[in-house]
Amino acid sequence: MRALYPSSPVILVDDEPQILLSFSVLLKTEGINNIVTVEDSRKVLPLLSGQEAALIVLDLSMPHLPGFTLLSEINAAFPHIPVIIVTATDNLETAVECMKSGAFDYLVKPVEPDRLLSSIRKALDMSALQDEVSSLKHYLLTDQLKHESTFSPIVTNSRKMRALFKYAEAISVSPQPVLITGETGVGKELFARAIHELSGRKGEFVAVNISGLDDSMFSDTLFGHKKGAFTGADAAREGLIAQASGGTLFLDEIGDLSEVSQVKLLRLLQEHRYLPLGSDVYKQGDARTIVATNRDIAELIAQGKFRKDLFFRLRTHQIQILPLRERREDIPVLLDHFLGEAARSLGKKKPTHPRELVTLLSTCSFPGNVRELQAMVYDAVAMHKGGVLSMDSFKCTISQDAPGQIVATAGGPRRDVVEDVFGKFPTLQEAEDYLVSEALRKADNNQGIASSLLGITRQALNKRLSRSRK
Repeated sequence: MRALYPSSPVILVDDEPQILLSFSVLLKTEGINNIVTVEDSRKVLPLLSGQEAALIVLDLSMPHLPGFTLLSEINAAFPHIPVIIVTATDNLETAVECMKSGAFDYLVKPVEPDRLLSSIRKALDMSALQDEVSSLKHYLLTDQLKHESTFSPIVTNSRKMRALFKYAEAISVSPQPVLITGETGVGKELFARAIHELSGRKGEFVAVNISGLDDSMFSDTLFGHKKGAFTGADAAREGLIAQASGGTLFLDEIGDLSEVSQVKLLRLLQEHRYLPLGSDVYKQGDARTIVATNRDIAELIAQGKFRKDLFFRLRTHQIQILPLRERREDIPVLLDHFLGEAARSLGKKKPTHPRELVTLLSTCSFPGNVRELQAMVYDAVAMHKGGVLSMDSFKCTISQDAPGQIVATAGGPRRDVVEDVFGKFPTLQEAEDYLVSEALRKADNNQGIASSLLGITRQALNKRLSRSRK
């Protein structure tokens, strides 16, 4: 089930009050509380002129304005609103004519509750997807954001990141789950908070890192428990789903979720209800779910560690945040931002950084991404005493990171990387010349930075350069 909680009302049209009452009770038991009932079919079109509707459930046999005539008029004036016909007229020709006139479905009274709910779910699902496609077209074909300030915590100059902002803004009003992927430190929770703020949901943003939670802890944390549910449960406690009611539940590190807990999360997303520990009475869950992970879900599925059906449910909307090394244009603006932030937090004047620092930072692969850069800057500002900011602490951190990067690469499948580069096994002189050339390229011809990358002094680099020119 997808769009079970429409913001616009479901309109029930029937001249029998008892039918309207029974349908209303059925929908409310499934969490649909925004319902408008109409006994006089003549009032429907004026009602639609004044407000939006998510869905219309319409009887055919009514006085004054017959349902079939009303269906045609609704389809002409409001074609985006799905209409489900529920009637006692069990006639194939009538059903065909209704479908030709724009009906979403045709059900015969007395209709089974599960059949009616299934049809309503599909209609709401289709309507929600149409709205999302329309919204995406609007945002992706323009370069404007309606809410620039919402993304202010995410400091960037990247056009690729701005494209993600537009996508996040477009899907923010959707009730569907969002899967946010990206390496550690790229800002996944910042995106989740921005989506929540843009959604207009009145409930809270509730975040939990589920890494390391076993199934019992996961169930208790999310679903809560009744008094006496287990040893030590001296009082009933609401879970985070209840705390996030009407808002957003953010589950970080979803890739670490146990298989048993994955089944429970899938059931929650499908049915929008859950059982607190020790209870046999279901509770409704209307929080929008956003999940995040730094792991490769496709690989986990291939290994049998993550359910494919849960993945498909979670990835209705998906945001892949780029690592910092793939948007190096953000390094100057992030550096300036963190310098100011660090100076304020440490009670210091914001230092001036040497121009070469940006070039140095551009040579780093940043396995910890934005969070790693922030830590570097805070450390440098903490040690700063005056004048221009020293590059020493940055050089030290970058040089410490480099061996780890080499080891990580070497840990993969064995390849003749050297021969891939040179086309043969190179001589020592050829390898040295290549490394010097690459270091200068990465350092934008800054010999001080290039020598740091090579692990030699600047004087040693100058000697090699002089020797190669002869």
